[in-house]
Amino acid sequence: MKQILTLVAVVVIVAWTISCDRGQKMDESVAEITAADILGNPDYHAISFGGYRDTTRDIQPTIPELKEDVLILHAMGIRLLRTYNVYYDEASNLLKAIRELKESDPTFEMYLMMGAWIDAKNAWTDLPDRIRDEDDVRNAEEIERAVKLAQEYPDIVKIIAVGNEAMVHWQWNYHVEPAIILKWVNYLQDLKRKGELPETLWITSSDNFASWGGGGAEYHKEDLTALIKAVDYISMHTYPMHDTHYNPDFWGVREHELNLTDQEKIDAAMLRSKYYAIAQYQSVVNYMRSLGVEKPVHIGETGWATISDEFYGADGARAIDEFKSARYYRDMREWSDSAGVTLFYFEAFDEPWKDAVNPMGSENHFGLINLESQAKYAIWDLVDAGVFDGLTRAGKPITKTYGGNLDSLMKNVLVPPTDAEIQQRIKGN
Repeated sequence: MKQILTLVAVVVIVAWTISCDRGQKMDESVAEITAADILGNPDYHAISFGGYRDTTRDIQPTIPELKEDVLILHAMGIRLLRTYNVYYDEASNLLKAIRELKESDPTFEMYLMMGAWIDAKNAWTDLPDRIRDEDDVRNAEEIERAVKLAQEYPDIVKIIAVGNEAMVHWQWNYHVEPAIILKWVNYLQDLKRKGELPETLWITSSDNFASWGGGGAEYHKEDLTALIKAVDYISMHTYPMHDTHYNPDFWGVREHELNLTDQEKIDAAMLRSKYYAIAQYQSVVNYMRSLGVEKPVHIGETGWATISDEFYGADGARAIDEFKSARYYRDMREWSDSAGVTLFYFEAFDEPWKDAVNPMGSENHFGLINLESQAKYAIWDLVDAGVFDGLTRAGKPITKTYGGNLDSLMKNVLVPPTDAEIQQRIKGN
């Protein structure tokens, strides 16, 4: 009898242990981080990422180089990266790099908003085809590659973005009608319903605020309404920096500010830049709600370059330098964290391929870290805090631009033009 009772007790203990183990596994599954947990969470800062270090994308970043970059960004507190296409090897290699880092350290966290590039039919020619239902065959190939990567790396890929600025009309070379984006968003949502993609994978498109209805009525189409209802959240872009030239109503030194110090003039202009970006964000929220839709809206891109010999430099809007870039970065991070808005800051590292024919072009200089492995003024405090200790990029430790000398940096900071100067420049154009 004692033996039977002992056997029963063992069986009960084993069963209880198995039950607990199953419960633990279920808890772990339930606790798996999803897009819903990440987006809007200030503990998961986001950034746009490109690992290209050369003047051409023919030279793809290697897995060791991508690991360097990921470790640097992780040290900065970044936990969510945004990529833009999967037709190059960069995205798949980045996923391999993150997985290898996770395998060596199970507590390591880094997630991806993976972009699938969308082009108009006959994009990048003299006659892009804008027909509503006319799609480019390459788009299907790009989506399928994105699907396979999302299936292979469900622990890393938490969001798929269909297209980047693919609907905004000023992207003349490749923009498409909202119907094309809607087609592929619905396709991916259908794969989720069939169980071929994780139910928790969020699908969006990342585009200019106007493309999401926050601008002119020319974008207010039935297909856009359907798209807003189809995505899991809206990813909108705002760039006050570009509008210091194209729409400078908020920029410059106001007449009542002429007696301020140079520093006060700069601070006033940058504060207006912050509110300008927030207003564009709110315009998208307002349009979405006017349609009777309520879902998250996050900032898929915003940034402020540090070098320019074009419209934004000394001979133009006088908008670009490291001081203004840092001010914008800090202001927008502070606001987005407090507002529960995820902000993909553009971008992590300078990428010289973007304007290879003009090394001083602003597109090459949006990064928080330059090609010399120097942290720009926006993150000097992280260098001081030692977060980059032991980390290198291209064999170089992360140091500060200007040798960390603020006085030297400030010599390159320009006061924005006055209202009168802006109006004169507009008339001259």
